[in-house]
Amino acid sequence: MAQTINRLGVDIGGTFTDVVLETDRGSFSTKVLTTYGAPEDAIVDGMGQVCAKAGIAPGDIGQIIHGTTLATNALIERRGAKTALITTEGFRDVIEMRTESRFEQYDLNLELPQPLLPRHMRFTLSERVDARGDVLIAPDRAAIEGLADRIAEGGYESVAVGLIHSYLNDAHERMVGDILAQRLPNVMVSLSCEVSPQMREYERFNTVVANAYIKPLMKSYLGRLKGRLKEEGVGCDIFLMHSGGGIISIENAAEFPVRLVESGPAGGAVFAADIAARHGIDKVLSFDMGGTTAKICLIKNQTPKTSRVFEVARTYRFKKGSGMPISIPVIDMVEIGAGGGSLAHVDAMRQIRVGPESAGSEPGPACYGRGGARPAVTDADLVLGKLDPENFAAGSIRLHPDLSLGALAEHLGEPLGMDEDEAAFGLAEVVDENMANAARVHAVENGEDLSHYTMIAFGGAAPLHAGRLCEKLGVARLLVPQGAGVGSAIGFLRAPFSFESNRSVYMRLSEFDPSRIAALLAELRDEATGFVRGCDAQSDILCEYKVYMRYSGQGWEIPVILSAAEAETPDPDTFLRLFEADYEKLFGRTVAGMDVEITVWSVNATTPPAPVERLADTAPGQAAPEQGRRALFDPAEARRNDARVVARSAMAPGSTVDGPALIVEDETTVVVPASRRALALGDGTLEIAPKGARA
Repeated sequence: MAQTINRLGVDIGGTFTDVVLETDRGSFSTKVLTTYGAPEDAIVDGMGQVCAKAGIAPGDIGQIIHGTTLATNALIERRGAKTALITTEGFRDVIEMRTESRFEQYDLNLELPQPLLPRHMRFTLSERVDARGDVLIAPDRAAIEGLADRIAEGGYESVAVGLIHSYLNDAHERMVGDILAQRLPNVMVSLSCEVSPQMREYERFNTVVANAYIKPLMKSYLGRLKGRLKEEGVGCDIFLMHSGGGIISIENAAEFPVRLVESGPAGGAVFAADIAARHGIDKVLSFDMGGTTAKICLIKNQTPKTSRVFEVARTYRFKKGSGMPISIPVIDMVEIGAGGGSLAHVDAMRQIRVGPESAGSEPGPACYGRGGARPAVTDADLVLGKLDPENFAAGSIRLHPDLSLGALAEHLGEPLGMDEDEAAFGLAEVVDENMANAARVHAVENGEDLSHYTMIAFGGAAPLHAGRLCEKLGVARLLVPQGAGVGSAIGFLRAPFSFESNRSVYMRLSEFDPSRIAALLAELRDEATGFVRGCDAQSDILCEYKVYMRYSGQGWEIPVILSAAEAETPDPDTFLRLFEADYEKLFGRTVAGMDVEITVWSVNATTPPAPVERLADTAPGQAAPEQGRRALFDPAEARRNDARVVARSAMAPGSTVDGPALIVEDETTVVVPASRRALALGDGTLEIAPKGARA
């Protein structure tokens, strides 16, 4: 039998960098504080720790899968390169005008988010392609060269090119790209026909601008990372997790860094889907809470829900429509500023507000003793008894309860007339309700009833809050897997190599052209499989075909999945039947007598998932041995209880723990509310359910 290669998963988060090493002798993990100035330093530090635990050298690692929030943070914090946009004359202000949607309909003082590039950094070119892809105005080479000279004089590091209808005819964009490459060899260029060849110019322009904006930063970081790892003796391939839940090469990631937005959360969703498959669960609410944000995702039939557009950097209380739309394949999830480092304050209405501002890792929550003065969620968790100050992050960070008490008293207690317990309870309840409300809204938007779902919780902070969230949401069953504290990094190691190619070609069913459709889908298939083959030259590749359809005149489409046979021999009756079945499932009825149109065509190429063996049920057995007791505040009863403290490593399959209890491990702590009981399943996963739920 061939020896298993040593694989390293690395997730850079806003507070912690999680590192997981899988070998043929087991899995080894650690959490280290993220080093903002040079993120690669934290990776090298964590890699050294897990290699020491495993007894191997860094040079023995055979593959590295990496995910990061660096791209997202650069967009949110506006820390990208000096970037220019070249667009069609008359469309200079598209990224500022946005769409007609108002994310807060009745706010008369509504302030729209500022575009990523101000007006003076947007240049226009006299050219025009119509909605059929026909050339109306051909660009003049001298005019393009003149723009290149102006961009050179302005000292721009990166250029985004987004021309009208280039998704139908990319000749003009490619001409601009070629001339810029000749005249500005040191300037990076991003073309919308490569980054996001889809209709809707606002989303497409915004996506190519975002790609250009972060490209120098990400290319530099990935180059430094490769160099540092080489210095440590690591010579294996490095791959990146992308937002759609798959893996791409480091070269493709450097060219299309916008696809890395949400790469860390995507790994978490893949991790939850893998756990769901092992336990045979069809409806899962994935709950990932780290140091900076909380992510909630619906997973049905062991597959996370996906979308074509994702919004980054929402500026208006996280309202949909208030951020930057990025038109890329992405796992559909809701993300809010609720993590262990999220800071609390009292607003003008004398209410406690938590997030989205975070203490991150520098300086971190007040209890870290690194200069943080304002109370964070971790401070409340410490005061409420959820955390052991001597054994946080396996004892690598000593927490200071006195600093938490001082911050809570100064910023919440004194303004609201509360003692420290009340202030901590208020902070924790607000953040828990924020997350519960986000889950409710996400479920309603997708037509789902969460009472039929199982929650899978992971991330360093999620097991501390998941039990309370289940009580609020009416979710009966909670699973906390092994390695929950580093779940996203484990998810990277479970993800397939994949790439999704999209193209906007408008076609009504009444004008259905089978040969043109078959050729288009074959071209997309070849493009997507080419990317995957560049990462994995040996494995089989599976292709999923998808078309986005709507009734003529509607504003948005629904995805319709095709089989390989339906894609190779397209038929209008089959397309209509599939569309109407999905439309009726979503909206309850179809619309008679209206023509149907297709706007976007998509092919996702992926390596086959690894086979997963379904786990057998585990019968409850003996109570797990206690290692102590701790006073734990129970929010449901609004008082402290004497809680059992149990080491997770001491829980064999079948072991039970009645709440209130704390199940402790190196990367996190699982809080078992007084109303619930924990059961260790065969694979080490903890099942937490209401007492008496099992016979």
